[in-house]
Amino acid sequence: MEILTKEELNLQKKKIFQRIKTGDVFISPTDTIYGLTCNATNENSVAEIRKIKNRPNSPLSIIVPSINWIRENCFVDKKVETWLNKLPGPYTLILKLNNKNSIAKNVAPETDSIGIRFPNHWFTKSLQELNFPLITTSVNKTGEQFMTSLENLDEEIKKRVKFIIYENKKEVSPSKLINVEKEEIKER
Repeated sequence: MEILTKEELNLQKKKIFQRIKTGDVFISPTDTIYGLTCNATNENSVAEIRKIKNRPNSPLSIIVPSINWIRENCFVDKKVETWLNKLPGPYTLILKLNNKNSIAKNVAPETDSIGIRFPNHWFTKSLQELNFPLITTSVNKTGEQFMTSLENLDEEIKKRVKFIIYENKKEVSPSKLINVEKEEIKER
């Protein structure tokens, strides 16, 4: 397993992006915490994240490559548009997915909604050229403490990821969960 800095990622961008496209599961930084990440259109990679987290069915969130991706693939009304105007930011918006083919079937089974992130972070900006969404879920087994630094990365998870993009200890909390349709905001 490799540990990459922002600078190393930029130097190897073409190679790393190819690995992401073909299905590598990895850890990436966001504006809040570290995420267990993979190509959200790759069913096998999504299944691997589910195994790592011991999370068989509940929906996973995605980082989208752009606000336009949201408009093209999700139901957008005035309420949603109000939240889109607040992005990028530390929010996970629960939105209805119009285009179910835009993500793998096992990302959000048994629901027509999806948790959408568009963080205000350099890594999100670098992903825009990929033009497909990525899974982003806290780096932990379900019910356990999430990763804030390399020192508290679960050893079993460490063995199962291909690389980590690391940028120091994270001392913030996970994103706020916004159910736009129900107008509910949850701190996590």
